[in-house]
Amino acid sequence: MKSADDIALLSDNELVKRIVKTNNTHLFAVLYDRHVSMVYNKCYGFASSKEEAQDLTHDIFIKLFVKLRTFKGTAKFSTWLYSFTYNFCVNYVTRNNYKKNEKNFEGELSATEEHDTSEEALFEMKADKLQKALDQLEPDDKMILLMKYQDDFSIKEISESLEIGESAVKMRLKRAREKVINVYNNLK
Repeated sequence: MKSADDIALLSDNELVKRIVKTNNTHLFAVLYDRHVSMVYNKCYGFASSKEEAQDLTHDIFIKLFVKLRTFKGTAKFSTWLYSFTYNFCVNYVTRNNYKKNEKNFEGELSATEEHDTSEEALFEMKADKLQKALDQLEPDDKMILLMKYQDDFSIKEISESLEIGESAVKMRLKRAREKVINVYNNLK
């Protein structure tokens, strides 16, 4: 077995290969330490409390240990884990019917209402009110907005992470922006 210093120098991809080969929990702990804060932060965006975010993080790493064999190594491990985390959180929220005030955004904007749905309008929103609006979105819409605007993923990175075309990413972003702006404008 290599020393702790040697293990710390391994890339994520090499670490994953060794974990899959040996089922070594000490190696998995190294991977956990490298990525737990990112996973927790993503979970916290979907959770209603710190405790729930910690539970989600714990659940993700348990499932991750079992699913590591599915990592192909074609993308960076951190990108794959990011997508894995988002998908887990979206499934969790959907499964637990975490949809709030769906009526606020189900109706399309009427032709007489003129709301600016550009990126600039999104950036000018007040943070606390924007968070309330994001919390009312469906998980898929919230996820794609957070990937783009919080985590600075490019259209290409989102496309790779979600395994959809770039034009589909652009359309989903546009629709999600419209929904969050509509909800935001209707908040009191």
